[in-house]
Parts: sequence; C-alpha cells; structure tokens
Amino acid sequence: MDKVIVDPNSASKPIRLTSLSHGAGCACKLSAKELSSVLQNLPLVSDPRALIDASTKDDAAVYQIDDDRAIVATLDFFTPIVDDPYSFGAIATANAFSDIYAMAAKPLFGLSIVAWPRDPEILPLLNKVMQGGMDVAKAAGAFILGGHSIDDAEPKFGLVAIGEVNIKDMKSNANSKPGDVLILTKPIGTGILTTALKRDLITPSLLQPAVESMSMLNASAAEVVRKYGDDVHALTDITGFGLLGHLSNMLHACGHSAKITAKNIPAFPGVMELIDSNVVPGGTHRNHEAACDYTNWGSAISKSEQYLLTDAQTSGGLLIAINQEQAASFVADLTKAGTLSQAIIGEIVPRAQSLIEIE
Repeated sequence: MDKVIVDPNSASKPIRLTSLSHGAGCACKLSAKELSSVLQNLPLVSDPRALIDASTKDDAAVYQIDDDRAIVATLDFFTPIVDDPYSFGAIATANAFSDIYAMAAKPLFGLSIVAWPRDPEILPLLNKVMQGGMDVAKAAGAFILGGHSIDDAEPKFGLVAIGEVNIKDMKSNANSKPGDVLILTKPIGTGILTTALKRDLITPSLLQPAVESMSMLNASAAEVVRKYGDDVHALTDITGFGLLGHLSNMLHACGHSAKITAKNIPAFPGVMELIDSNVVPGGTHRNHEAACDYTNWGSAISKSEQYLLTDAQTSGGLLIAINQEQAASFVADLTKAGTLSQAIIGEIVPRAQSLIEIE
C-alpha cells in the first residue's frame, strides 16, 4: 500500500495558510479555454526524441535518451490547500509526482519551486512545508535535490519532477479503444472540501480523509498498470480540470467518446451536502462551464452531481482505460495494492454526438 504521509507532531497553527491566498491547490489553474488562447500559434515540437509534448494535453513531457529509456518531466505548484504546512508540502509533492506515475514512470528526483512571504511569522513555516515534501519524496524512492525561491506575498510551493520510464512500459492519455473500461483509483471532492475549510465551514478533522488521500502517492496503482502492459491502453491523473476535464483530454487524444455511470463515482463523505450549500470553488465553476460544451448530462443528473464530476482536484487518483477482459483482475490487483478506490466508472465507446454521456 502507498504510504500516507501525515505529520506525527501536527498541531493547530495560529496562522492559517489558506487565509493567505486567493484560492487553493489545483483549483487555481487557468481554465482549459484560457490556456488554449495563450498557447495558440506557438510552434510545435518536431524532434523525434520528444515522444510526448503538449499537443495531446498529457500529464508530462517524455524525451527519449536511448533505445530503451526516456526521461519524464513535469512541474506543478500551487497556493496552500490546507492550513498545516507539513501537509501542504506533502500534498504538493505527491501531486507533482502523480504526473510521473500517470506516464507509468518512476520518479527520480524533484526541484522545489518556492514563492513565500518574508514575514518573520510566516517564513519559518516554509521549513515544515519542505519537510513534508522531502518525506513524500523519500516514500517515492526519490530525492529533492534543490530548487528556487522568490519573495511573494502569496505562498506557493511545488516541484519540477523528473522520472524515468522504459519506453515499452510508457503510457499516455491518447490510446483508449472502444470497449475499454474506465477505472478510478481515488475518490473525488477535494476541491469542495478544501474550499469549505478555507471558508471555515468544516473542521480539519472532517477534511482529514481528503488530506490523507492527497498525500498518498499513486505509486502502487502505477505498478499495477505496468504489470498489465499492453492491456492498459491509456492513463491520466485527475487534478485541476476535474474528472470530466481530464477524461475529455483522453477522449480528444484518441478520437472516441465515453459513457460514465455517475452512481459509481466515489466521493469523500460530506461533499454532496457542501455542494448543496453552494460550497463550490471558482475552478470547479470554470470546469463545469467547459464541460457543458461536450457533455450530455442526461435528465437524472442534478446540478450538484454535475459539480462533483467537474470538481477541481488536487493530487487525485489515476484514471485508467483497460481492456474489458482484464478489468476484473485489474480491480482485484488494485485492491491488493491498497488503492483508495478501484471503481469502474464507465467505458470508452465509438465517437458519438457528445464527447461524454452521463448515465
């Protein structure tokens, strides 16, 4: 089972990190529409060593270094998603390494990205943040070898994450096939819960299951993926664009559609009640607006359920498209590996009028 990183000496802090930022975690991302507008007309990479670049909106870049191996590189950083600095560092590091696992690769090392206030009351908290990050890196069998820092009124932390993959094991988000089963390895709803914390609507203890999930590496799930080889056709992780946003990238890349069974999607306790109370982060609203352009919600899906499916996640699980014949065995192996969820949430179908259909 992947190790859950929790600070054994964690205690309430007089300074709430979440009060120092305008948003929280991956919900601070620019929207997919905004990104498309600023990236348009930029030159494409044509070097054959660049096996994966930004063109398919995948989780990491992949660069071939010899006949068998490739370097996997990504970066991710964000504003505080929790108040405890140790947990913030652990979550940010697990989140960055998740993009490495989403390529079926293994992390090698990271470089810290730090933006932090020089305020003498706040600056010391950065040490705890970095301790949390280093503990997660150690659990991943990796290292944090250095980094870069700047003075910033709004705290931010994350990593450049570097990994390695045998090219025959490498996965991308681009090769799903009709008939594939879609499996999700963590519950969703972290954006809702952390927004509730920021608004002082829940206690830290109610957030703890989500903190443990966000701090947990996706290493075990990636190991199961490698075991099944070519039967796993596509792979991505669920972060700031929400479940449907990252699924849509997978579908655009392969040219197919998907049917999703809403009742099968795991969520953290209390999330639906918070959504019903209008606790929805801005990133989730942006994700929902985008999803309405490519999703057939059906008549039985409530607005609250729509927000859950588009909730902006931080350090979420892997979304896996696997040959239907291997799905039952794959789920059993995920269970043995200790993933938080092994939910079959839908299937890949031939391209239909709507990119995604919710049942």
